[in-house]
Amino acid sequence: MNIKNRMILLSYLLVVMACTGCGNSSEEENIINPPKPDVTGDVTGYVTTNDRTADFKAFAVDFNKRPSMSPTTITLDPSQRFQNMDGFGAAVTGSTCYNLLKMAPADRTKFLKETFSTTEGMGYSYIRISIGCSDFSLSEYTCCDTPGIENFALQSEELDYVIPILKEILSINPEVKILGSPWTPPRWMKVNNLTDLKPFNSWTDGQLNLKYYQDYALYFVKWVNAMQANGINIYGITVQNEPLNRGNSASMYMSWEEQRDFIKSALGPKFKESGLDQVKIYLFDHNYNYDNISSEQDYVGKIYKDKEAESYVAGAAFHNYGGNREELNRVHDSYPNKELIFTETSIGEWNDGKNLSKRLMEDMAEVALGTVNNWCKAVVVWNLMLDSEKGPNRDGGCQTCYGAVTLDKGDYKTITRNSHYYIIGHLSSVVKPDATRIGTTGYTAEGVTYSAFDNNDGSYAFVLLNNTSEVKKVTVNDGTKNFTYTVPAKAVTSYQWKK
Repeated sequence: MNIKNRMILLSYLLVVMACTGCGNSSEEENIINPPKPDVTGDVTGYVTTNDRTADFKAFAVDFNKRPSMSPTTITLDPSQRFQNMDGFGAAVTGSTCYNLLKMAPADRTKFLKETFSTTEGMGYSYIRISIGCSDFSLSEYTCCDTPGIENFALQSEELDYVIPILKEILSINPEVKILGSPWTPPRWMKVNNLTDLKPFNSWTDGQLNLKYYQDYALYFVKWVNAMQANGINIYGITVQNEPLNRGNSASMYMSWEEQRDFIKSALGPKFKESGLDQVKIYLFDHNYNYDNISSEQDYVGKIYKDKEAESYVAGAAFHNYGGNREELNRVHDSYPNKELIFTETSIGEWNDGKNLSKRLMEDMAEVALGTVNNWCKAVVVWNLMLDSEKGPNRDGGCQTCYGAVTLDKGDYKTITRNSHYYIIGHLSSVVKPDATRIGTTGYTAEGVTYSAFDNNDGSYAFVLLNNTSEVKKVTVNDGTKNFTYTVPAKAVTSYQWKK
């Protein structure tokens, strides 16, 4: 054997040794290195470990040649059907768009394809944007800061930042759904409280003046129409971001009674008469625990009890900055015909947000699979991209938040992918919009969480979290076919295969 061949053999043996214990023998190399585009198998999969040895790596698995049943077999039950899925994604804030536009066009397009493309990337399918400013905008503004609703107009943030980025995303994935949420109405519509009714010229706090209900409803209509005129179709809106949070840099307090009355007397009728019935209206958009305000407990249910308001509403949206996700189950059980979506969570300094070894496990369990397994049709995390200084951000907003990805401000090129990027990608890559979550039977274990889906394209999807220190050799059986994969310790895996 010549020296060249000896070196080739040695390199091969080193690769095999490095892969030992990573997975099944037929997949070991693919856990370390994603398969080439022409590598195929019966099942397409992706794996991410919390130590980044497998960084959303693709792999392929073949079906077992004979039926395989073991104590670790999970069997899909398509006869047990739960919610239809709308999609998975992140917020495309003004700060996110600013950062994306600081990148070289080729670098930006590459990242957006990796994120949103259904053929070249993760297939993110849902976006949340602000109606006017959010706490991650480049300035505090609304689309009608001069008194008089006739003065409504999209502003620089929409025209120069958000819309160009949305158009590029939609050119990559035209089916992405877009949800809008306001942080504050125009200040001239605000009062200090509903007793004194004194003008409240502040971006932060205040309440909506009853005499401007019709104007504010028209504000929503004008915003939806303006975005559509710019080629951006709006799938739905929430009535108020965090209506019980008085302290955000842009915010407004809106009790359940106020939200009920605004919907039934103004927003719902205005959408209907303007031909916007197809734009979904979601309630609440805040925490599981209703910020521990006793009068606001069961905020959503109290509005649903008003049949006129309820008739205009598709469902309710939740965040997880307080309380327990079991509230989702309670709301669903009480109002099973109404939708649930999860619209915001963030990583940051307070929860060790850049520590993937911790956050990948917790966020997959609580945010991704936790909300989906509790009836949410959509899962959306906060900022898609912030820079390495956690910005751009503003005084009064979050100074300690991280994005789903971090863009190095030194070169506006280098990207670090954080836990939220992966947890959404593991869902969106295999679970397609309009999929139905289905039942499962069989293997259960502490630290092992999973969910199964029936896609409309004739495929099944399965997503599993192994939050244990042991590898788990799991067999997945769809009733006619089965495959086996050895899931690394502290890892997330996703699978898709044709029926």
